[in-house]
Amino acid sequence: MLTIRCATALDVSLILDFIRALALYERAAAEVVADEERLRETLFGESPQAKVLLALWEGSPVGFAVYFFSYSTWLARKGLYLEDLFVLPEARGKGAGKALLQRLARIAVEEGCGRLEWSVLDWNQPAIDFYLSLGAVPQSEWTRYRLSGAALQEVAGPGEG
Repeated sequence: MLTIRCATALDVSLILDFIRALALYERAAAEVVADEERLRETLFGESPQAKVLLALWEGSPVGFAVYFFSYSTWLARKGLYLEDLFVLPEARGKGAGKALLQRLARIAVEEGCGRLEWSVLDWNQPAIDFYLSLGAVPQSEWTRYRLSGAALQEVAGPGEG
């Protein structure tokens, strides 16, 4: 039987395991710098930055979803952004991914969100096919940009010391 539940601080080690498994699948394992302490603080500390849902098959964790609320100026409403969705390869096909997305959609509706959004790697055809099967529409007119590391520091410039 499949169940979905909200993660707690007791799940930090499991969440980190899922993050590492996702990064390995996405061919980016070396990029993970998260650790349990930082996850505990940013997910369950004084000012949580995101929330986590866990999918359990017969009581065993098989997947997770990390999400946070964004804001749309055009809609003048908040949105729900899905940062990560991952189901263990051996558990795929049992409905965990769909159940996680259904719960996220329910949260978005209950919270009055104008939309639920996420990104997917362009080579991840199984995920793309899954999202299309749910009625999701790709936003091909947008190009995502990122500043990080040294480039982010350079643009930020010196602090107001």
